[in-house]
Amino acid sequence: MRKALSIVALIGVSFSSFSQDVFDVGIRNIEIFFSQSNWDDSLDIYYANGLGERLIADSILIDGIADQNVGIKYKGNSSYNVNNTKNPMNIKLDYVNNGQSIDGYNVLKLSNGFRDPSFVREVLSYEMAREYMPSPKATYAKVTVNGTLIGLYTCVQTIDDDFTNENFYERKGPFFKVENTGISVPGCMGQLGILEHYSDTNCYQRAYEMESTNDWEKLGNFLDTLNNHFTEVENVMDIDRTLWMMAFENLTVSLDGPMNSIPHNFYLFKDNNGRFSPLLWDMNMAFGTFTNGLPTPVLIADLQELDIFHNSTDASNKLTTQVFSSDRYKKMYVAHMRTILNEQFVNNNYSTRASALQQIIDTDVNTDPNTFYSYTEFTSNINSSVGSGPIPITGITELMNARITHLQALNEFTATPPTVSNISSNPTNVLPHSTINITAEISNSNYAYLGYRYTFADKFEKLQMYDDGMHGDGTAGDGVFGTTINVDARDVQYYFYAENSDAGIFSPERAEKEFH
Repeated sequence: MRKALSIVALIGVSFSSFSQDVFDVGIRNIEIFFSQSNWDDSLDIYYANGLGERLIADSILIDGIADQNVGIKYKGNSSYNVNNTKNPMNIKLDYVNNGQSIDGYNVLKLSNGFRDPSFVREVLSYEMAREYMPSPKATYAKVTVNGTLIGLYTCVQTIDDDFTNENFYERKGPFFKVENTGISVPGCMGQLGILEHYSDTNCYQRAYEMESTNDWEKLGNFLDTLNNHFTEVENVMDIDRTLWMMAFENLTVSLDGPMNSIPHNFYLFKDNNGRFSPLLWDMNMAFGTFTNGLPTPVLIADLQELDIFHNSTDASNKLTTQVFSSDRYKKMYVAHMRTILNEQFVNNNYSTRASALQQIIDTDVNTDPNTFYSYTEFTSNINSSVGSGPIPITGITELMNARITHLQALNEFTATPPTVSNISSNPTNVLPHSTINITAEISNSNYAYLGYRYTFADKFEKLQMYDDGMHGDGTAGDGVFGTTINVDARDVQYYFYAENSDAGIFSPERAEKEFH
């Protein structure tokens, strides 16, 4: 009976699907000690070799806590340069000593602020994204090597088995880093593009980095369904997490990734329900900094008015072409984008937070001996473009305030979505292993469904809701939609989705990240 009562108590209340710890936003002090005086040359050689080699630091102090024999390598693509003093780093604390970590993390990834005069793009992006989807944590770190200050970095959580366990309750699922799928592989027709399918799994092995073991066939099966059997895609892909990621990348004009047909900077993980999810990665060039792939010359207006269905007709991008081929998924995508827009941008939350982050790092940016930008450019770039030439780095509010205005004028955003209210259950006192009718008043809708599950690790099952007087919904045509589910002794987590011919809406609006 106690379990049944807790089921009913959930009605009308929203909860987050995971109570995440967030990196303490501040500045970690990282002191690295190499025995070699030529450590930078060694790291450059290892980077050039491309074999993943690491130089072992004798010790490292992180906020005064010591670790020994730590493996370090340079990372990055355009952010790395052999002539840089401050190159991005990958620090593996347990490279030699198994189990060595700091606050439970054994890998720290340090970004050097390349192409971001504001120095807040990465932390701000990940912080907002975590409100809606699995996303790394991020903070800042001041780094010295052998007593010499290298400078300020963004310190980002790596996407590894700890990350997947935290977000998917699963450590060992098929797991891939999508690093360079825009290549031609001998024996494979054309370029691989974004999530292209090939019957020969050997075609994937130069384009994807497998982080798990012996899972090429599982990747191939997923891509086969996505490409060739799209009506079955929800069996192999978490479509909700996919839509959140796509909406976030497009809204924030984060073009160094799959939404812009750039074939890298995301991961694929298969959960214990058999579904792959794409995962955000490498957000240092969010908010319009990356413009490759757009028609030239690229103007700020092109970024401010980026098509919300960008690349929907790019045959090489199966993520966008397949997902945007569904009118329902497009409405769900816009609903998610509208939620992010209203919660983070219309209310200026993003600019307030960006300014707060700059206040935290102000002194360290000003004293960074190897920064890529002047202090004036740092303070200016939240609101104004920085740099000369054909493609300056747009200011964050300069981009987003105009983008807000543009989006709010589009038909997809002026259309009136349904309303969902007066959520109820019948009976009120639910016995374990019985049935329950869940209803809601839904206006301006021609379709609705209930998504429900029992545990965080489950996927949401979907049941269409009806206003026909035959699904526990009262009188036919009264605006009350209902459906019936079987319950056991566990609480029920659920949400609603409703749409009309023009727009859709979720209740709660952050579903499936949050639920009633």
